[in-house]
Amino acid sequence: MTRIGLIMRKIQFTENQGPRVFAERLKALSAELGVEIVFISPERHVSGYDWLPGYEHEKGDLVNYDIVLDQIHSHHIDHVIYTVSGFTFLKMFLPNSVLFPHSFPDPALTGYEMMKPFYTMVDKAVVQTPFLKRQMASQFGITDVDVIPIGFSEELAKKHFNPDEVVDNRVLWIGRDEENRRPDLVVEYARRNPDKEVFMVFGGERYRESMKKYDIPANLKLQFALSQDEVFQLMNSAKVYWSSSRFDTFAMPLTEALAMGKIVVKPEHPCYDHISSAHSFAGNERNWFELVNMAVSSPRRFSQENRDYAFETFSASIMKEGYRQFYSDWLK
Repeated sequence: MTRIGLIMRKIQFTENQGPRVFAERLKALSAELGVEIVFISPERHVSGYDWLPGYEHEKGDLVNYDIVLDQIHSHHIDHVIYTVSGFTFLKMFLPNSVLFPHSFPDPALTGYEMMKPFYTMVDKAVVQTPFLKRQMASQFGITDVDVIPIGFSEELAKKHFNPDEVVDNRVLWIGRDEENRRPDLVVEYARRNPDKEVFMVFGGERYRESMKKYDIPANLKLQFALSQDEVFQLMNSAKVYWSSSRFDTFAMPLTEALAMGKIVVKPEHPCYDHISSAHSFAGNERNWFELVNMAVSSPRRFSQENRDYAFETFSASIMKEGYRQFYSDWLK
């Protein structure tokens, strides 16, 4: 079996968030394709909180090259996928290095200026959306780019789908307690709309502490570190899924929401153009509250159109076929 390395930050492997879900899904489907994924992450100079100065950002990655290279060589690996642009220098040692970005140097994101120099050295990438492929080419001249979505679990989307269990006033939001995700807007929405039941789901237990800075209204329920099974179960019960982030490289919960037939309210930024179906509505912080309330008031309890679109575009089967084609070219 061919062996390749997947390099992510330590914190990405420890949280129930998109990066870890992607890693586990890639490992499973790769095994079916005859490829063994080896998880690699730096162990030195890391923090449990990714916003501490000097930790878990591109500058911090630079001091971990020896550890990462030691792990790569110990497993006799010569092909790697890295998710953090700070490891772009790996191509000096391993020509077969591919960037799969979990972040992108967009002005909406904290630290984007620090990312930009690394992107000037990227020559091959796998991205999750056509938008990112266009950005790679227009901003950095990177043209060797494959588009492969992070496929949702079709098994879970079928197992938990039950429109009879939809709670008509329930709004769901999934994200992080980070400024660009705008959790403050969700708290304020819940405060202004006491007749709505609002759930906020966070991938890590660390957010249990950080969310204490907010005055949480009684109709707002906080959930932390849910399993994928629990996420889909909760997703099924919501009528509306709302994303308020400024920027995303893929927005995995939005594709899961489509797969579960939710009415979706999303940002109008073009990075969300792939979230495009009959009952997905784009807005901004000036009209989101109205959009969410309009969606909650809809006589429609779920959207079969959204569900069909997701299965046709973002399913695990689509992801597997994408990597089958990618591996056949990259590993030959």
